Order: sequence, then structure tokens, then C-alpha cells
Amino acid sequence: MKSDSLFYQVFQTSPQVFFELVGSDQAQSGLYSFISQEVKQTRFQIDGIFLPHHRRSDLPLYFVEVMGYKPKQGKHFYQELFTEIHLYLNDYQPRNDWKVVVIFTEHRFDPGIPIQLNEYSKNPRLQRLYLDRLPVEPDTQSLETAALQLIGIKPKVAATNAQTLVTRARAEVTDALELANILELINTICVYKFPNLTREEIERMLGLSELRQTRVFQDAQQEKALSLVTRLLTLKCGQPTLEQEAQLQKLSAPKVDELAEALLGFSSPEDLSAWLQEHS
Repeated sequence: MKSDSLFYQVFQTSPQVFFELVGSDQAQSGLYSFISQEVKQTRFQIDGIFLPHHRRSDLPLYFVEVMGYKPKQGKHFYQELFTEIHLYLNDYQPRNDWKVVVIFTEHRFDPGIPIQLNEYSKNPRLQRLYLDRLPVEPDTQSLETAALQLIGIKPKVAATNAQTLVTRARAEVTDALELANILELINTICVYKFPNLTREEIERMLGLSELRQTRVFQDAQQEKALSLVTRLLTLKCGQPTLEQEAQLQKLSAPKVDELAEALLGFSSPEDLSAWLQEHS
């Protein structure tokens, strides 16, 4: 998985992590939606925007760019970035002020601001974050933020910090589903960070192999899978009724997997009703 995908996944599920990274009030995260937005009639796509709720014109919108590699020779990173932003502003005419946050996993990946855009070098509209230059405080930062910082630090330190985070998560997080999600995030980042290790070797390094065999963890994975299936059902067939939700909660793990495959052919609420009647 690419590093930018990891960040966007976290920002979707835990938007407060972004505001922690930029040093802003994390309580504001509830006033924003994180979206991807196409710029009309161009080849550009804004990959990440924190868009304030429509009644909060006093809050800035944030354009978010993540860079986990050095731009290729001939690529004009900052020129293209600001071109995308100004095209977006022209197309959508937002009422809000705006800022852009570029997150580099390593400082060396920043190509530097070209002289033509020198006015942005000290402009508060642009904030550049370097994961390998940020203070690493795995005991005080949120678990998600500390996990993302694993991407930018040296592998040996990352392995030790990842083990510390797993221990901390197991001690602090009481909700089984939340614990499963944060442990999966740490594991996924380590897969990205240590490409020469197999997933099984990484799980042993983090002490996750035995944890996956526990009933609590398996129940959390079941809940996570059911939550995803329910969201897909809502998109395809509409919100399940209370009776259907009760039936869904009683499905075994294999049945949830069967439903995940079957719902690809669903097109109406009646399809779900018929499936539940046959399989409940």
C-alpha cells in the first residue's frame, strides 16, 4: 500500500489526527468532511480536502498532499499542486479561506519551492510537515499519529516504537473493534516499512500472532466485517430495517463472507430480505 493511501485512510476514519499533525484544535475535526474532489474539465484530481461544514464559512478548507517519494526529474511538484488548487477555487468558488498542507514522509523528498512561487516559502497558507523531523513521542501522541510517524523514522527505531505502540494500544483501548483497527493500522504500516519481511514475520515481531487467535480479537474482526457489509448494503439497497439489522448481527463469520459476495448482485431491499430469509 502506498504511504499516501495510508494517510488518506486514517484521515477518513480519524480526522482528528490531521488536526493534531498541523497543531490545530482537534475538536474542529467534527466540523469537517474529508473528501476527494475532481477539478472540472481537467486531468487533475484533488486527492484530499478537509471541507468545513457549509455553515462554517469562518473555517478554512485544507488541501492535503502526501509525498512518500522524491518527484521524478522534470516533474514540477509545487507548480502542479498550486495549479490544481487555483483551478479548484475557480471551479467551486468556496466562501472559505484556504490552506494547503504537504506531508513529506522524509525531508529529502521535498524538491524545494521554485523561485516562481517564492512568495509561498514563508506564506502561512502553505504548511510543510516532515515526518522524520517531527518530535517522536509515542507515549503522549494519539495512537494513530504515532503510528503514521513510523513511516518517516529509521527502521530500527520504527520496529521498537511499533512494539511500544502495540503494547500501549492493548493497555489503553478497551473497545475491541477500535483495538483491532489500530493494531491493523500499525501492522499495515510495518508491512510498508519493512518490505523484506513477510506479513507473518511482522506479526511475530509485533506480538500479534497470538492475539489474532483470541476470541476478543476474532469477535472484533467479525464486527468490522459486518460493519463494512452493512455500509455496502445501505449503498445498494437502502438502510436495513431494525429487524434486518438484528438478523445481520446473528450471522456467523462465514455467513457474513457469503453475504459480502451475494450483495454484489443485489439491487433492491427485497434482495436482502430474500437472502436473509434463506440463510438466517
